Amino acid sequence: MKDEQSVRKKIECLFDYLTREEHGNYLGEPITQLEHTLQAAMLAKQSGADEETILGALLHDIGHFIPTKQAATDNAPDMITPSGEFIGKGSHDKFGEAYLRDFGFSEKVCQLVGGHVIAKRYLTAVDQSYYDTLSEASKKTLHYQGGPMSREEQSAAEQDPWLKNKLQVRIWDDLAKDPSVSAPPIENYTDMAVRNLLRQEN
Repeated sequence: MKDEQSVRKKIECLFDYLTREEHGNYLGEPITQLEHTLQAAMLAKQSGADEETILGALLHDIGHFIPTKQAATDNAPDMITPSGEFIGKGSHDKFGEAYLRDFGFSEKVCQLVGGHVIAKRYLTAVDQSYYDTLSEASKKTLHYQGGPMSREEQSAAEQDPWLKNKLQVRIWDDLAKDPSVSAPPIENYTDMAVRNLLRQEN
């Protein structure tokens, strides 16, 4: 059983990966990666989501942030367009899921992080109007993420008991790109993350 102080230090180290991107470009979007992360968490909290879902929104892109030396690079290849433009890490969703599971977060948090790209593929398959709302950068990455789901993939996804939560995280992900919005700092989520890790230990 871990004590709260050691868990808190562990969370502070994790959050440090995010705060290092305070001025980092968010793959062609008009905000930084950190701003995007904080806006997604803010939208989740404003909606009345439970703590696990808020943490899933906060950490959904953690696979982009973790240093390469901690990544299984074969599982997180760079996505490069034919023109040579870097548009993110392939499988950052699944890498983030595995990393957070090893870190000690609850299964729901891990699966929400691992499912936000699948949710994008699902939504673009079932709703053309959703595709039309995507930013140009998000449309570009969709192509490299497998494109809209097939009918067979949709049917399989619909068996997931957390599909609704994953779709909601995806929608917050899409909305969290507003340069005029100032979201609360990441420190506001430290206690929430600490509670989540401690629950897994008890």
